[in-house]
Parts: sequence; structure tokens; C-alpha cells
Amino acid sequence: MELRLDNPLWLWLLVPVIAYFGLLGYRNFKKFAKLYRLVYAVRFLTVALLVFALAEPAVYQAVKEEQVIFLMDRSASMEGLEEEMATAIETAISNKKDSQNVGVYTFAEDFQTLLQVAKEPRPLPREQAQGDGRHTNLARAIELAANSGNADLATRLVVLTDGNETQASALESLNRLDRDRVQIDVLPLQQAEKNDAAIVSFETPADAFLGEAQAFSAIIDSDRETTGQLVFSRNDQEFDRQKISLVEGENLFSYTYPALEEGMAKYEARLELESDAFIENNALISITEVEGNPEVLVVSGSEASPIPGVLDTENIRVTAITANQLPANLSSILQYDSVIFDNVSGTSVGSQQMAVIEQAVQQFGMGFMMVGGDQSFGLGGYFKSPIERILPVEMEVKGKHELPSLGLVIVMDRSGSMAGTKMELAKEAAARSVELLRENDTVGVIAFDDQPWQIVPTEKLADPKEAADKILSVAPGGGTEIYRSLEEAYSQLEDLELQRKHIILLTDGQSATSNDYDSLIENGKDKNVTLSTVSIGGDADKNLLESLAMTGSGRYYDVTDATTIPAILSRETIMMSRTYIVDQPFHPVVYNSRWNDLFTAGVPQMNAYIATTAKSTASVALESEEEDPVLAAWNYGLGKTIAYTSGSGGWSGDFQSWQNWPAFWNRTVSELLPSFAEIPFSVTAKQQGVYAIEDPSRKSAIINVTAVDEKGNEVPLKSEPVAPGEIEVAMDAEPGLVFFSISNENGASYRTGLTVPYGAEYKISNPNLPLLTTLAERSGGQVLGSLDEAMRDIPYESGSQKPIQQFLLLLAMLLFFADITIRRFGLRMPIRKKEKKAEAEQSDQTIGQLIKAKKRS
Repeated sequence: MELRLDNPLWLWLLVPVIAYFGLLGYRNFKKFAKLYRLVYAVRFLTVALLVFALAEPAVYQAVKEEQVIFLMDRSASMEGLEEEMATAIETAISNKKDSQNVGVYTFAEDFQTLLQVAKEPRPLPREQAQGDGRHTNLARAIELAANSGNADLATRLVVLTDGNETQASALESLNRLDRDRVQIDVLPLQQAEKNDAAIVSFETPADAFLGEAQAFSAIIDSDRETTGQLVFSRNDQEFDRQKISLVEGENLFSYTYPALEEGMAKYEARLELESDAFIENNALISITEVEGNPEVLVVSGSEASPIPGVLDTENIRVTAITANQLPANLSSILQYDSVIFDNVSGTSVGSQQMAVIEQAVQQFGMGFMMVGGDQSFGLGGYFKSPIERILPVEMEVKGKHELPSLGLVIVMDRSGSMAGTKMELAKEAAARSVELLRENDTVGVIAFDDQPWQIVPTEKLADPKEAADKILSVAPGGGTEIYRSLEEAYSQLEDLELQRKHIILLTDGQSATSNDYDSLIENGKDKNVTLSTVSIGGDADKNLLESLAMTGSGRYYDVTDATTIPAILSRETIMMSRTYIVDQPFHPVVYNSRWNDLFTAGVPQMNAYIATTAKSTASVALESEEEDPVLAAWNYGLGKTIAYTSGSGGWSGDFQSWQNWPAFWNRTVSELLPSFAEIPFSVTAKQQGVYAIEDPSRKSAIINVTAVDEKGNEVPLKSEPVAPGEIEVAMDAEPGLVFFSISNENGASYRTGLTVPYGAEYKISNPNLPLLTTLAERSGGQVLGSLDEAMRDIPYESGSQKPIQQFLLLLAMLLFFADITIRRFGLRMPIRKKEKKAEAEQSDQTIGQLIKAKKRS
């Protein structure tokens, strides 16, 4: 047992304390009575105790116990070795000493407890919890294990791993360990024979010209001889497959393919084998930028767009598709410099496709244009969608058009089959529809399973937020019974004095009962109630729902992509609550813009347009007589977007026969093309998930980076400046293609695509002996050939420190109160008879002397 001080510098306060009390005692100690000498001693001791308490003293006591903690690597690279490791650990534990505590933990990217640290030996559970095995975070496992169990005991960590870490640095974690208590032993393990083959490299040219023969190369590593197929695809479309024979070890394959289309091409090499341990390492992606003329994608709605026919196809490459063919990944969209939606309904465009377009415009400078029609803008259901965010106009019409009074009831399926994504999207759609309504509109929401549930009472909308909150709180229920809920909706609307009364029925199932729907709907129609239906998925009674919509003078929607549900309900709500189509011929007002010179000879007449509201920072080039924007543009991020609220066909009236009609569309397309200055920032992969980004000119004081995956989701980044014009970026992205948008403070921008390979866990590799040996040597441990030596004595001392600071403070407090008590009341001690007699005689003498003195006077 020994006394230890955590902050001994406080003891320097004893110097002035001793000097003060020493000087005071030297001058007055002999003069003090016994009582005051006692008080002096108590005070000195109190102050000394307080000083010692500030030094944080602790009593250290050594103990004979120690702990051995086993760490099992259960990452993907260790697959097949679990039983072998468990058996070896159980054998080692059976040889432990009575003074040893033992615990077992497993790790990969996460850290899990298999056996808590305890003295009693126990068998290992064979049913282990499965975590994420895509990465090995050895550093985190070492730090967490070192602080497990009893932190006062000498500890040995026995790590069973191949040492191929893919996250963090185990060597850096050593600096955060208690070197006088923790020792690390390592048992290097060789990956099990898995009959695995992996594509370890796939390369295509970074740039190519149209028609150029591109040289591809692929390296495949195999742990056996086998045969299979090497499949090549471009932008997710397979174009060739080759039969290949693999030998054990490294195999090199070369391939040539012409650059057939312009833009960014995503190439993928995929390996197909009859039997393979990991499919995660069977594919790699590479990208090539094929240079050529600008590429424009024109997306048509229900009718083919006439726009491709008026564009200058000699200088612009035009691709025309329908909304159903619109790609949903970023690499396919980024093939194009601009995208035009010509009367495309939002109900035919999924939320992921909208999100991808938004990212392409905002982060990568692609242009986007929406052209009007009866399926476009607000009528297309784009309210509060990513497309509305990027356009220079809002779908909502604010206070310029006469709006009919409306009663709307949404009848929403909440049966058990709706649970999950469908239910969440249906609730979001209903809430969004409520937000579209005005204060005086009447709205109700009925959710049904085997019976109707009134979620929002059918009455004038007082608080849209409260109504939306109620809708979002709906939970899935039981069966499906449509008729009673529909009947309830009709009964709530029929007697209301409103110009428009509408019901939207949304379900994914079939009703448990069949009733006379026709009579119900016909009676409703007599009282001006209409009905639209939405069929979700393949299990819905499509025939019934289509028949109900036809009888109810509404619209029928057959939904295969659940993400279009919000657009459908928004479109239905807007169609009933607004008069969006303005179909009175007019001559638009022309404002200063890039199109001005086209109108020098006059402005043709237009027939119709969709009413919208220009956003505050939008630039309006053409405007209607009612001050609605007809042609508006603005910048959104790096890209530009344009809204043309009239149509490409009959809505444009005399514009179609106007001599500048082709020039109008070519000018519009040129406005959409990326206009930012592009400089070639260099992007270099330093290690898995870490990239160095450098401005070769070294003129960038600030470099901004955004990463977006194929689905249009932004990938979180951590960036750190390294040098002038250079930063280091770390990200944790799924294997596949990631797009970087890079810019600096001067407005220069650059975009590039990077391939994120599969994790190093899925590579065929040998143990990382240099790392494991360094870990053992720097911590005083050993590189083990087996676990026989794991339970040997640990050279470090175990012990515990018990702080006594509180005890000293308590003692000082007691002495302080003793000091007060002594000074207040003194010390009452018993007096003997002789002492009493002497005191009385002395008192008598004193009194006599006083009397004599008085007589003399």
C-alpha cells in the first residue's frame, strides 16, 4: 500500500502555510494559555488537510488479479474460421489460472460482447450475433476492449485476425492506451479456402472521342482453376459476355469496345461463376467521358413531343423518350447536358427520378426545362416535389384567379397490407393534399381497414398543420372493407353547398364485401360529388376501382411505383381546387432577356397556358395579360432551369407558324447548356474511402466538394485542408459509382465520377504481418503461433487506487467545527478541593485589600 498524489503541485501551498503558522507560534506560543495552544494546533491541522485534499491523494493497493480478453475478427475475410477460433479460445480458457479473469468479444466494423469479463470459465455461445462484416475496425476494437472489464487490472488483449484493417488505424490507437497496463498478443490467421474469384481491377480510358476504340483491361484473382463468364455493360445495359478460363492466382483480360455515344459512360465488368464464395467482389465499375456535341434529352408525356423536329440536330444531339423510359440513376442522366419535360405528368415520374434530376442540375450544372400542357406544372402533381424546387415558378397560384369552393374527402386504406413504404407514402400524399387547400375549403380524411375511421372530420379547414399531423399518425390496421368507408364519404359531402365535391379512394386490396356501388355513386353524382380511385400494387381490385372512377366521373390511377402516390393526390387536389388552365388567346408581354431579338418583328398570339407564380429571383421573359409567367428562367446551383407554361403544340397558337419558332427552341436549348468555367481538378484515391483533391494551379483558397451517389442521394463527406489548393476528403459510400462536384471561390467548377470498389474484406489476401508484429512489439506482447501462451503471466502490475480526498475534506470540516466549539465554550475541566480552597483564600485576600484601600481614601 502506498500513497499517490495526482496533483502534487498543490503541496507548494504548504510553504506559505508553514511559514505563517511557524512565525505566529514562534512569537506567541509561550504566551498562549493551554486553551489557545489547542486551537492553534487544530487550525494548522485543518489547513494542512485542505492542502493535501487539493493534491488529490489516493491510496494504491496492489492485487494479484489480472484479465485476459480475446478479440475474434468476424469480418467477411474471416468467414469460415469462426468454429476454429472459438475452439482455440475455449481450450485456452480451460487452462486459465484462478487469478485470471477472462472475456471474449467479436469485432468487424462494430464491436460485440460474446462473453463478459468474469473469473468463472464458460463455454462460448455458437449462435453469435451477426453484425456488419464489410469492414474491419481493429483500432476501435482494441480501444473498447482495453477499457472493458476492470480498468485497474493488468490486461492482455489476444487478437485473432488477419490484420487487414479497412477502417481507422490500429497503430494510432496504441497512443491512447495505458501502456503500463495493457499488453497485446496477436494470432495471425490465414483466410479460409473459399473457392472464390474476384475482379481486382477494371480500367477504361478516362476520356474518349466518339467512334474511338476503347481499350478495357480486367484483372481477376482466383484461388482455384475454374471457368465462367465475364460480362460487360454500359450504363446498366449489357452489351457483351465472354467465356473465360481462370487459373489459380492473377488472370489478365483485355477487351476493345467502340465509343458509340457521347457523354459520361458507366462501364461495368461482372464475373459470373457456377460457385463462388463472395458475389460482392465479382463486379467493378469504371467511367469514361466521351466527347462530342451537346446532348439534349426530350421527355414526352402522353403524346410525342414536336420539339426534336425543330432543333438543330447537326449541332445538337437529341434523344427523345417517353416518361416511362426516363432513367432513375445519376450516371444515365448525366449523359445529357439538358433535359426537357414536354407535358409530362408527375404521376409517371418517380420520386427517385425527380431527386436525381435535382442533383444533376444543382451539383453538376445540367439544364432542365418544363413545357406546359394539361399534364404539366400544377396539373401534373409537382407540388412540393424536387422538380418544383428547381423550377423558377411555383405551382401554386396566389390570389390572381377566381377559385371554386371545394369539399374533398380522402378515403385511405390502412389495412395490414399497406404497412411499410406504401402506408408512409399514402400518409405523406394525404398531408400534402391538405396543405394545398385554402382556409375555407372543406376537407375530411377517412382511413379504413375492416371499418371506417374518421381521422380528420369533414369540415372547413381551420389548421392545416394539425390536420396533417393527424394524418401522419395513422397506423396500419386489419382487413379491407371499402364500401362502408366510401358510403360514409358520400354521406358527408352530399348535402354541403359547395361548387366542387370530390372523393379520392386509395387502396391496395380487395373489399371483403360487395355492395351496390353504382347506386351509391349515381346518387352522389346527382349531388355533384365525383370520385377518383388509386390502385396500388398487383393485389388491388383493379377492375372494381377503374369501374368506380368511370362511374364517378373521375380518374383512375394504376400505381406500380408507390413513390408516385404523392404526385397523384397532389394532381387530383389541384385539379379540383383550382382553375389552372387559362385558355383565352392573348399576346404575351416581352421583357428584357436573351430571347428579345427574336421578337423585334412582333409577338405572335398564344392560345393557352398553365397559371403559375414566378419565384422572387426568377427572370421573366414572357408574361400573360394577367401577369402570370409564360417564359421564366433562373439559376439553380450550378445549372439553369426554364419554365415555359404554354405548350409545344396547339397551346402556342400562332407561335407554331412563327418564322422564329425553331430559333426560339434552339435559343432555349443553348440557354440550358452548362455555362460554368470548368477546370480540371485532380482527384486521387489515397486509400479506401479517402481522396486527395487538388487544384493544379494552386490558386484555390477554398475548395467545395459535394458527392452524390447513383440514386441522387448526397454522400456525407469529411474534408480537411492539406495545403494551398489541396484538400483531403473522406467518405463512407456503398460500392458503385459516386459523382464529385468540385468548385472554388472563383466560380470554377468540375465534375467527375469515381468508382467505389467493394471493400477490402472481399479481397483474397494474406495476413498483414507487419501491422500485427508492430502492434505486439510496441505493447510488449507476442506474435503467437497458437493460443497456448495466451494465459501466461502478465508482466504489468494490477492494483486499485482509492481516493481519500473526500475523507480529508470531511476530517478538515470536523476540525473546523471543533475549533469553533472550543473558542465559543472553552474547556470545562473538574477542579480538586485543594485548588478550590486556594482560590477562595486568594479571593478573600483580594477583597480585604480592596476594603483597606477604601478606608484610606
